[in-house]
Amino acid sequence: MTHEKPIDASVTGGGAAEPGLSKDELALAIRVSTEEVFSTMLGLDLAVGEVYVAKDSVEPSSGVVSIVGFAGPWVGSGSLYCSGPFACKIASFFLQEQFAAVNEDVLDSVAELTNMIIGNVKTHLENRLGAMGLSTPTVIYGRNFQTRSVRNQEWTVVPFTLDGDRMCVQMCIMPNPDETHQTKRAGFPIPHVLSI
Repeated sequence: MTHEKPIDASVTGGGAAEPGLSKDELALAIRVSTEEVFSTMLGLDLAVGEVYVAKDSVEPSSGVVSIVGFAGPWVGSGSLYCSGPFACKIASFFLQEQFAAVNEDVLDSVAELTNMIIGNVKTHLENRLGAMGLSTPTVIYGRNFQTRSVRNQEWTVVPFTLDGDRMCVQMCIMPNPDETHQTKRAGFPIPHVLSI
């Protein structure tokens, strides 16, 4: 069951998700990054809906979902989900070619747009939270499915619409419980050599 509560994405500082990052700041970063990518890469202006917090990531029951993970001092996931026809529409603008049905090119386009959006959010957040790595997107297309995070976390969800079609970009982020607070040196670890 999804528990939703609205938040105001235009305000920063309220509704703390974790020390150092508020839900409002995360929502604002998602909104700005999504609008930037759609405007620059697709020449499209999206209408933003009311931002909310969901307990589980369960909205899609069919359509296209693209998921990207990130790790570092903070860890989490970001995703974009939409209907198949909406995925075809954005792929058509992205690749300058018409798509009537979801195929490999459509899925690759959604994955690339997700990578750009979540990558931009990550870059924005790194100024405050430290360097994070980004995974390769995973794309799922089908009917009667749900996506869930193994950990029971809250997702900040930013809905968008374009010509009546809905798309959501959401993120779940938290401090890395495995991250030690030791200063680490950049680069590859030095191997330990045992002399016998």
